[in-house]
Amino acid sequence: MAQPVTREFIESFYRARLARDPEQIAPYLDDDVDWLITGPIELLQFCGQRRGKAEVIDTIVRLMPSVMHVTKLELESLVIDGERAAAFNRLTGIQSGTGRVITYYQAQFMKFRDGKLVEYRAIIDSFNAAEQMIGHPIDLSDQPRILDIGDRIAV
Repeated sequence: MAQPVTREFIESFYRARLARDPEQIAPYLDDDVDWLITGPIELLQFCGQRRGKAEVIDTIVRLMPSVMHVTKLELESLVIDGERAAAFNRLTGIQSGTGRVITYYQAQFMKFRDGKLVEYRAIIDSFNAAEQMIGHPIDLSDQPRILDIGDRIAV
């Protein structure tokens, strides 16, 4: 029978992630966990698809801190339905290399089975995060760019 997750369980999972200790993180992850964070992989190397406990732990413990040291995670909303949870939170960290404070919102969708995370999807405010990471606004001037690609024109 399905084992529902609780708010306390989700909060303890977040605390384990913030600790970046593999021994604390591992008990929450299924061996075949499917992990996806959408975002600009070129700037935020922890974004992208990961499969399996080892890859996810590496992402949390090594990749994320190489980009930024997360200092705070504010859980603004949490909805739990049995073995599924959806969260909206605000992440704050210090960018590695520059010391800039980076803050962005993210939505997370999690699926658990037998008390283990089997699927994780995160959608971050990647435009905002990218601007903060590069240190200036991204120019999106209203000047159209026309590309001639053979017999088609793309704007």
